[in-house]
Amino acid sequence: MKTPLPTQQEIEELVSFLPKLYAKNFKPIKRWHGGTKNQDGIFTFPWPKYDEIVVEFFGVASAECWADYTYCPEKAFQMLENEDAVKTADLAQIKTMLTYCVRGERFCAGHWGAMIEGGYILRLLQRLTEISLESYRRKL
Repeated sequence: MKTPLPTQQEIEELVSFLPKLYAKNFKPIKRWHGGTKNQDGIFTFPWPKYDEIVVEFFGVASAECWADYTYCPEKAFQMLENEDAVKTADLAQIKTMLTYCVRGERFCAGHWGAMIEGGYILRLLQRLTEISLESYRRKL
């Protein structure tokens, strides 16, 4: 199922998180919970308590305009790891990589934090900024 490409306004909304997510001393994970064993020997897996900005960002990034329902997680991560690929990515490719970033939390607690701290979200938002500027220049 193909989804529409994001509008200029939707791009700008997502890019507006860049200075918040990468502010000096910003920590995406406020603390971890769980990771303990109770008296019956039952282990509770740990889970992160994210900063509200992170939750808000991934809420916006979960919008249909950013979803790639046919993405392959392995290929998406390969693109995401390749800084040159991100620097030249088009909107469809960004949607694929962003879908990987959003959905990874379902399978790995702390994934969102790792995507932010690893600079993956930073590079995607920087590329979106460039795309937004290119679009603006074409309108002039």
